[in-house]
Amino acid sequence: MFKKIEIWILYLFIILSILFAILFGTLVRQELVGSTKLGWVSKLALQLAEMPVNIRDLLLPTNRTKDRFPNLKKGFSGSSNFNESFMLLSRFDGDLNQGVVELIDLTNFQILHTWNPNIDDFNNLVIQENEFVYLNRDKNDKRSFFRHPLLTNDGGLLIKEFSPLRKIDSCSNLIFQNTHDIFHHSIETDYEGNIWAVTSAYPQTLPREQVGRNIHQHSGFMDDAIVKLSSKGEVLYEKSVASIFIDNGLEYLLFSVGEAKANNIYLFNPDPIHLNDIQPVNQDGDFWKKGDLFLSLRHQSMVLLYRPSNNKIIWKSVGHFFQQHDVDIIDNHRISIFNNNSKNFVDENRVDGHNKVVIYDFKSNEYSEYLSDSFREHDIRTITQGLSEILPNGDLFVEETNYSRILYFNSDGSLRWSYLNRGNDNNTYRLGWSRILATKDEVDLVKNFLEKRGGCYE
Repeated sequence: MFKKIEIWILYLFIILSILFAILFGTLVRQELVGSTKLGWVSKLALQLAEMPVNIRDLLLPTNRTKDRFPNLKKGFSGSSNFNESFMLLSRFDGDLNQGVVELIDLTNFQILHTWNPNIDDFNNLVIQENEFVYLNRDKNDKRSFFRHPLLTNDGGLLIKEFSPLRKIDSCSNLIFQNTHDIFHHSIETDYEGNIWAVTSAYPQTLPREQVGRNIHQHSGFMDDAIVKLSSKGEVLYEKSVASIFIDNGLEYLLFSVGEAKANNIYLFNPDPIHLNDIQPVNQDGDFWKKGDLFLSLRHQSMVLLYRPSNNKIIWKSVGHFFQQHDVDIIDNHRISIFNNNSKNFVDENRVDGHNKVVIYDFKSNEYSEYLSDSFREHDIRTITQGLSEILPNGDLFVEETNYSRILYFNSDGSLRWSYLNRGNDNNTYRLGWSRILATKDEVDLVKNFLEKRGGCYE
């Protein structure tokens, strides 16, 4: 059935295969990190090398999560809130197979409004090159959800998730989209109504010989930056966090340690910062000024207070939390930090026990934990993502993002209600940093929106 071949032919084939593999790998590496590109040849090699990953990304259900709570029913469980309060629930709807944002009345758990924009239409308006080259593949209408949506004073909703920053109206129509760079993680507004958001600057702001210029699949240097935009989406200010480090004598945190390889050679670390939250300071306090910014840097396990007006780091803290997210200002001398307490152990990155909410008091220079027993009792342990907010009455709102669960605790630590994003197929799906609206200003904002919204609502 099979013809015999000369052994020298087999050896020649093996040698040529090895040489081809070396050449192919060289072309891919040159396209990724080489200072000189080789035109269509290296581009084609990279595209061929990325085919398995692209096929995987297209086929895998990326918005499904591990179901840690098989006995917990879909939706809300428990007692609704006494006090007037609302939630912008951001989630991937497994039944629709789309991302949605729902405005929930927390006094009765009723859905008051739903946003479900057509992301494919928005994507078609974007020139899909450089950082947006995979926009249609990774962030299409069937794969998108919206992290940390923000309701604006004029009734718009700000959305994004490793995408352009977009503003939509009550009917989910596009008002604007800013394609300055990829926007990710948190969105907040300041006392002037400007928008503060997180981007990854491209081309990178640091010199090419330090960080290169590659952006493919985020394998290049993630030059995370703070960006201030007007209410109309125009960029007013931008500053790379890596540049802030360099300007403030912290360059050693960027280029000192990378991934260890054989023979004690250390490779370049492409993501040393990982900015995940910007919290604007909107009024003077005892230890900060209006216009300052609190920044959360996950890969540094660092929270810092930055003053854009003079480009100075006023204060920083490390070592009291691990891979943290979400910094909030409690009053004029205290902040809270959602401590993921995640650690990179030998076998995996995992939560060492449970998540925590850490309070730092600037007056006493002391750290404390808030309702830690409740976190332990309810086994809250999102490895990445996650947020929390201590409300004015002492209640605590927590999103356990990795596991599709939201919890609301009374000030005494007792669980008042929980929510699980479960579909009719009994699978659990992603949440997107939902936002509780419970202060007087936030409640008034929601009421104003409900009074003035258009006629295209459910």
